Amino acid sequence: MKAAVYTKYGTPEVVQVKEVPKPVTQENEILVKVEAATVTAGDWRMRAGNPFAIRLYNGLFKLKRTILGHEFSGVVESVGKNVTQFKVGDAVFGTTGDGAGAHAEFVTVPADCIIVRKPDDIPHEKAAALPVGALTALYFLQQANVKRGQKVLIHGASGSVGTYAVQLAKHFGAGVTAVCSGTNVELVRSLGADKVIDYRKEDFTTQTDTYDIVFDAVGKASFSKSKNTLKLKGTFLTVAMSLPLMFQLVLTSISGRYKLISTVSKPTLEDLQLIAELAEKGAIKPVIDRTFPLSEIRKAHELAETGHKKGNVVLKPVA
Repeated sequence: MKAAVYTKYGTPEVVQVKEVPKPVTQENEILVKVEAATVTAGDWRMRAGNPFAIRLYNGLFKLKRTILGHEFSGVVESVGKNVTQFKVGDAVFGTTGDGAGAHAEFVTVPADCIIVRKPDDIPHEKAAALPVGALTALYFLQQANVKRGQKVLIHGASGSVGTYAVQLAKHFGAGVTAVCSGTNVELVRSLGADKVIDYRKEDFTTQTDTYDIVFDAVGKASFSKSKNTLKLKGTFLTVAMSLPLMFQLVLTSISGRYKLISTVSKPTLEDLQLIAELAEKGAIKPVIDRTFPLSEIRKAHELAETGHKKGNVVLKPVA
C-alpha cells in the first residue's frame, strides 16, 4: 500500500510517500481502508519533534511511529477473530489511538479505540474531520460545565478545535464571542457566534466585557491577561500545557478566584457517539480548509503548520 512515511524529525520535506507492506490485522484489531484522514496540529508537531517531549514519546533517534494520522474515516476491510462490534463493510470513523497510521491507504486500529459507525448522510471527508477537533472542544467545555445562558469567549475560533467549540457552546445554550482574524469573521458568524473580535484590531483582554468561560482553543492566549475578562469564579480553558501554566494552576486553586484548566483531553466512545449524532442532525458541521491527495502530503503539512488554516486539513489516501 501507499503511505506517507517519515523516519526523522524535521520540515515537511522529511515526509515521503512510499510503498510499504499492508498492515496485518491482529485478533483484537480491525483493518480499515482509509477514505479520508486529516493533518492535525498533533501530526505536524510529531513530524517536527516539537516540543522536545514529543521526541521522548516517539523516540530520540529511532522513531517508534513512522506513519502519522490520528483520525480517519473509512470502510472495514477485515476484523480480528476476537472483534464483535464491527464487521467487514462497515463504514466507520474515529481515532487511531497511540499507534497513528491513518496517512495511508489502510490502517489497523484496536477495535476498542474511539471508533463509531459513520452516519450514511455524512461523507467520509467530513467524518474524518470530526473526531480530534470536536472531541477536544467537547471535553474542555464539559470540564468547564458550560450551561445555558453563560457567556463564553473562544480564542482561535476559526481553527479545528475553535470552530467546533463555537458550535458546541451554542448548542449548549451559551452566548458566544469568537476571537479570530478579520478574514474569518463571516465564517465564525455562520457557525453561530453572537459577537466576533478581530484580534488584529482589538485585544480581547483589554475590553470591558466579562465571561463565565474563556477558552483558548489554540494555546496562544496568556492566562495572566485573559483572567481580566473572567467573571469571579470564571473558568479559563487552554489546550496549551507548560510549566508556567502548571504553576498558575496551583495558584488559582489556592486563591479560588478563578479556575484554570490546562490538560490533555480524555474523550470517550460515548463522546464520539454524541458528536456523530449532533453532526447527523446538523447541529455541528466540520469546516474544511482544503483537501489534498496523499501525493501532496507535504503541502498539507505546510498548511496545517501555518497556524492559519480554517478548520481542518483533509487528506485523501485513495484517489
